[in-house]
Amino acid sequence: MTPVTTVAELFALYRAPGPPHPVKGVTHDSRRVQPGFVYVALRGQRCDGHRFIPDAVQRGAVAIVGEEPLEPGVPYLRVPDARRALSRLAAAFYGFPSTRLFVIGVTGTDGKTTTSCLVHHLLTRTGRGAGLISTVGLRYGEETRLLEGHFTTPEAPEVQAALAEMVRRGLTHAVLETSSHALAQHRVADVAYDLAVWTNLSPEHLDFHGSLEAYFQAKAALVNRAGFSILNAGCPYAMRLTHRPHTTYGVQAGAYRAVRVRESTDGLRFTLEAPGFTGEAFLPMIGRYNVENALAALAAAHRAGVPLEEALPALARFSGVPGRMQILQAHPIRAVVDFAHTPKALAKALTALRPTTPGRLIVVIGAAGERDPAKRAPLGRTAVTLADFAVFTEEDARSEDVHAILQEMERGAREAGGVRGTHYALKPDRRDAIRYALSLARPGDTVVFAGKGHERTLERADETLPWDEAEEVRKALGIAID
Repeated sequence: MTPVTTVAELFALYRAPGPPHPVKGVTHDSRRVQPGFVYVALRGQRCDGHRFIPDAVQRGAVAIVGEEPLEPGVPYLRVPDARRALSRLAAAFYGFPSTRLFVIGVTGTDGKTTTSCLVHHLLTRTGRGAGLISTVGLRYGEETRLLEGHFTTPEAPEVQAALAEMVRRGLTHAVLETSSHALAQHRVADVAYDLAVWTNLSPEHLDFHGSLEAYFQAKAALVNRAGFSILNAGCPYAMRLTHRPHTTYGVQAGAYRAVRVRESTDGLRFTLEAPGFTGEAFLPMIGRYNVENALAALAAAHRAGVPLEEALPALARFSGVPGRMQILQAHPIRAVVDFAHTPKALAKALTALRPTTPGRLIVVIGAAGERDPAKRAPLGRTAVTLADFAVFTEEDARSEDVHAILQEMERGAREAGGVRGTHYALKPDRRDAIRYALSLARPGDTVVFAGKGHERTLERADETLPWDEAEEVRKALGIAID
């Protein structure tokens, strides 16, 4: 479709009159408004974008979109749902770029990022021009750009801009890591998904969705919108979505299944059995749960046109995902950075590391503020149950008291029989926690730094610090940083 270039054309989407002023961009952030931009005022949990309309006008906005009856002094479009309008207007401004790409959406509680990166890798390494929008950033082919903030899926203008850039560069495929927030908040409402990939579902973001069922329904929207889906045969929630066109994957079960799984220090080996195909696969990652991620990616790439004979050799060349079981040092102390920040994900990570750890397993873990508080005690319980020693620390406390968060984690640890000083310690400052954990380690031990992974900021009540978990660990280990 042709990009919309005037206020009149944008307003026409809502059958409203508007002037022929040229439009240079669409944004919901008044700080990003430049002369010629359309500003969309969103109501958030902590602030109302309507308050910033005067600032947007002063910065040169040629039109305003909002939900309240206003006369801001420039053309104004009142809509019933500004978030939905933001997606529609942004997509129209960029000419609905997803309609010119084969779009693969990946959703689930755990494994989204790894699976998304694997799909992108399989596509690019087999000669398909593919882009990626994920937690770890934007990728146009092999070029990577970081994203601001902690969003798994960016807001609609950033999503549409990235898709438009993929089209401009001549790419044919796009992989979009799609969160439940993005689906519920209409960030991807105007993305035309061709294929959906479902990894798994467990309790997460219940502070936002209210219930596990509501969380499921938010994610199910991706499957219901896509033309075809790749579903995890081992996930009961995924099996509720089989009324849509689909195929399945899993260890021992599913149309794409892994049998004879073997784990070693250099990675995972398994036999892939798929419709009309059997072959030996190698994934250079640790953690048996990554077999499921690999299966999902192989099935998705196959559906997108990659022969499995080409996909398996490409799988063996995967370089990993920043902050996902990222081994910074193997000897004498093994140091691993992982994004695990839910009880289930932490249990998977610790269980994966245990068989290849000759010494003690030490974990550094926190729980985010302004996020589901119900997972804090289970995180503490999981940490002391599956690790030999746990260091509880901050993880984006935001406006909450970090000490109160740690006390809740400690409650879970105590319920599991943990004793402070023997099984765990509280270190509110994350940098101190990293150094303390490494000071406890001896040759043969593994220290896993969980929760932050690839993220580039550490959010506190009064400041947001630049943060690179891998760099912080390397500094503490004395490893030179390139």
